[in-house]
Amino acid sequence: MQDLAQHITQLVEAEVAAHLGHPSTLVHFQKMRVKRPRPVSVQFSGGIMQTCWTVTRSDGDYQVIYLPTAEYFSLCVGSDFGPLDIGVHGGAIQCFSAVV
Repeated sequence: MQDLAQHITQLVEAEVAAHLGHPSTLVHFQKMRVKRPRPVSVQFSGGIMQTCWTVTRSDGDYQVIYLPTAEYFSLCVGSDFGPLDIGVHGGAIQCFSAVV
């Protein structure tokens, strides 16, 4: 699991280094990033649960996670049952900026 956390961190660091978007988006993203990705159960359409990895803390509504089985990032909404995938997938900063 440590290797996957490091892999996710490297993916995010590469995105941060290559970011060409608005500087305030990057500042806000960096502020919300977790120090170390951790596993979390995420609910997908049809009630399917999968183990994903945290990338950002929840802002009370939204959170970016990494889905290792698909090798992409996802924007989730908080629910009574934990994070719920809402179908916004792609790069970590791209997902994050969908609701900033």
